[in-house]
Amino acid sequence: MRAAVLHETGQEKLEVLDDVEAVGFGPGKVRLRIRATGLCHSDLSAMSGVLPQPAPFVPGHEGAGEVLDVGDGVTGLSAGDRVLVCWLPACHACPSCRRGQTHLCLAGFMNAGTPNFKRPGGDVFGFAGTGTFAEEVVVDAACAVPVPDDVPFEIAALIGCGVTTGLGAAINTAQVEAGSSVAVIGCGGVGISAIQGARAQGAARIVAVDPVASRREAALRFGATEAVAPGELGDAKQRITGGEGFDYVFEVVGRSATARTAYDTTRRGGTLCVVGAGAMDDHLQLNMFELFFDEKRILPSMFGGGDVLRSYERAVALWRAGRIDLESMITHRVRLDGINDALDQMRTGESLRTCIEL
Repeated sequence: MRAAVLHETGQEKLEVLDDVEAVGFGPGKVRLRIRATGLCHSDLSAMSGVLPQPAPFVPGHEGAGEVLDVGDGVTGLSAGDRVLVCWLPACHACPSCRRGQTHLCLAGFMNAGTPNFKRPGGDVFGFAGTGTFAEEVVVDAACAVPVPDDVPFEIAALIGCGVTTGLGAAINTAQVEAGSSVAVIGCGGVGISAIQGARAQGAARIVAVDPVASRREAALRFGATEAVAPGELGDAKQRITGGEGFDYVFEVVGRSATARTAYDTTRRGGTLCVVGAGAMDDHLQLNMFELFFDEKRILPSMFGGGDVLRSYERAVALWRAGRIDLESMITHRVRLDGINDALDQMRTGESLRTCIEL
């Protein structure tokens, strides 16, 4: 089958090959035919080494498709079912799951160390234990979440990661209050989803911050009341909040510099929500006095910060009701052969979300 492979961490280009085989099918597993997958910035981060991932590997973790086959012991799934790929399934047995924090379950991360594919030259891993830049993939049954027939594959794919992450940051983690002021730093697919989540929660003012003009223009279409370049954020803070700072600030870049800016832009007693996935050697510096004196809440948000299955259902319900716009988030569509053009478009900020159709 065909798949896009990164041979070594640090390479900027993927090679589309037709000699890749999905492996690992057996009890408790399902084989999926991927129909659509989104390109997420985390894929770029894994390729560059910012996020740890063994290589060679097939990127992609935001996918949807059909069940081809189910292994022994699998219940609730049958060949032909439409599913989205959940890259962080819950085991429902670990301490995090028993506390109701299923999004902190580590079972899914353990899958990242087991090869999902093979080639004549050896094993190939799948990013985050999945690897959706491939025509087929074998995953744990818990990774295949059924979706209603009226949800297109490309919409289901977005809900599988970026949309759930951004919406959940605003709704689950920060719990944005109606009438509040919000700033979102970083307006790619996840940032746009955070903007839509803040709007759905009833925020009165939502300022989108991004260096790319096209992304600022897009943010206004998705619910931001104002969009500014990073250098204009200080002025926006002064005009909108009288210099006090925003009630909620979302950092959706994953860098200490923007997290520091986000902290400084949050009002005393306000909430800084860290959504971006950053590098392990990038350290955020805060002094002990400001932590005590400002009493700002610093809330990291992992995969939307709530029960993932419930978050999927909520995203579908909001989309059906017209409360969030997911179709317009897909700014580019390519076949697998165009994957490297899609990577470049994400690097430059030209795209919000690219749908790769397989």
